[in-house]
Amino acid sequence: MFFAAIGILIGLAIGLLLPYTYNVQYSLYISVAILACLDSVFGGIRANLDNKFDLSIFMSGFFGNAILAAFLAYIGDRLGVPLYYAAIFTFGGRLFENFARIRRILFKKRFKNQE
Repeated sequence: MFFAAIGILIGLAIGLLLPYTYNVQYSLYISVAILACLDSVFGGIRANLDNKFDLSIFMSGFFGNAILAAFLAYIGDRLGVPLYYAAIFTFGGRLFENFARIRRILFKKRFKNQE
């Protein structure tokens, strides 16, 4: 868990310090892909707390979900149908579900240690 926190801090520092910009027309695709990545990260944290974490499953889900979400947004944009809503509802719902499970696990561990 320590190395994951260090990796997140390094990633944030690199992201804030590098002056990288992208075209505004890609913002929908990138935002949906970031949502999918966040869902994978929270799922990985939950799996780690449950002692069920598998790096290959995490990596395939991280990149697979991001590519699928961006692809859905792209196809929907080309067809004139807001397909990105499917990704938003799915990944957004799972993100909050994973957060709720993480919170419950941490509370159970904390109160079990206090007894």
